[in-house]
Amino acid sequence: MWKQAKQAKYRSSKRFLLLSLGIVFLLIIHLLWLGPISQAPLPVSQGNLWQELHALFEKHEPQCSSPDLRGRSAGIPRFDANEDSSRVDIIVNSEELQGPLQAAHDGFMRDMQPLKAIRAYHPRTKGIVSAAGGTYFPTFLVTLRMLRRTGSTLPVEVFVKDWVEYEPYICEIVLPPLHAKCIVLSEMLSGLDGGDSNYPIEGYQIKSFAILFSSFENLIWMDADILPLHDPGPLLQYEPFSSTGLVTWPDFWKNTASPLYFNVSRQLEPPVNTRAATESGALLISKKTHYMTLILAAYYNYHGPSYYYSLLDQGAPGEGDKDTFLHAATALGQKFYTVSEPVVDLGHPDRWNRGTLGAAMLQADPMEDYALTRRGKWRVKDPSVANAARGFFVHSYHPEFNAGDELLGEKSRDKDGNPMRLWTHSKDALERLGYDVERRAWQEAKTVTCSLEHAFDTWKSKSGLCKGVQNHWNAIFEDASAEVPKFTTV
Repeated sequence: MWKQAKQAKYRSSKRFLLLSLGIVFLLIIHLLWLGPISQAPLPVSQGNLWQELHALFEKHEPQCSSPDLRGRSAGIPRFDANEDSSRVDIIVNSEELQGPLQAAHDGFMRDMQPLKAIRAYHPRTKGIVSAAGGTYFPTFLVTLRMLRRTGSTLPVEVFVKDWVEYEPYICEIVLPPLHAKCIVLSEMLSGLDGGDSNYPIEGYQIKSFAILFSSFENLIWMDADILPLHDPGPLLQYEPFSSTGLVTWPDFWKNTASPLYFNVSRQLEPPVNTRAATESGALLISKKTHYMTLILAAYYNYHGPSYYYSLLDQGAPGEGDKDTFLHAATALGQKFYTVSEPVVDLGHPDRWNRGTLGAAMLQADPMEDYALTRRGKWRVKDPSVANAARGFFVHSYHPEFNAGDELLGEKSRDKDGNPMRLWTHSKDALERLGYDVERRAWQEAKTVTCSLEHAFDTWKSKSGLCKGVQNHWNAIFEDASAEVPKFTTV
């Protein structure tokens, strides 16, 4: 009996020792991988980050007037990778701006370094971030339903500017079953530092702060009017994101960053045909690798309306946040991948059949694009080297799929006032869709409109929206005689 008891005690001690060693091993792995276990809760980390960040924004506000543009560069041509031309330069007061702007930029770059220690996100998480509110809420809900139809289960955080744009029924009843939630940006920022200040974060500025204060480590930003054609989850798993941590898409236009910006940020001025301007309706970013890129981009956006939007765009189409992310990365020497395949118009022919009246833009699959460029096949320079990558996102901007805005207006009717498809050209672009995306978008618009016709704040004074969408659906998609474009080369 004594011997059996001794053996049992030995086995128990051995199990305890093995269990203890296992716990110690896990603790070591945790410390090596995640850092100290005493990582502060997310709201505390976010509060610490905002307090430090806002103080640096104010401390390093440029002490000079805003850039004075001689004209606006809205008439710039589309990007051509084979054309080497001079950079647009229409800022007339560059000499008086360079010193103060450079001093402020240098100071922020220096003082922002300690912010690396504030990890204001949940490690090893991934999701989708967007912004809505006002007329963008109905559009966002169509996008969200399109996302779920691709099979994506990624969680979604949608930021609204303030409580005025917060809609309780949509945020608390409609979105949760779709694995999405609302975050009020003004409440977060004022609540984080314990005050009730009204920080001037609005318009184009919202995107950078929504991304920075979202809870995800790896994320896909999608504007409210970006329609995903496929499950975007794999984009965060494979190349080019896996090796760079930042992926962007091109815009139609040349990059119009001022030479002054490159002097201010102490960068070499790249040739104009290096890459196009950025179309930031969609982007992929990892906070693990590009946290400081987001910090610097937030600085550019905080002072964007007064300084950096003019420096980076000089009045070009879409002036705003779109180029702040990539230029922040280049200023810090961080990796990135810009999709090579040019963005293309989706729309319908103009009255002279000479071109396409754009209603949307088709953005290429970055995984397929990377598979070509890594083999030295650059279609942006020579389209004959390979077939174009499939489409992955449609930025449906004119009109958006919002029945209470322009969707049922003249943009969706022919010259005789009859309902028509929004996208019938170009043939090549339609074939890259792979399926009838417009039909699916109208179907979701019909569901949203007819189930929530009186739910959205911006629709409460409108009537007949469900009937209007249903009539359009019947005329285009239920009419067996209606012409259907070809959506695949197969």
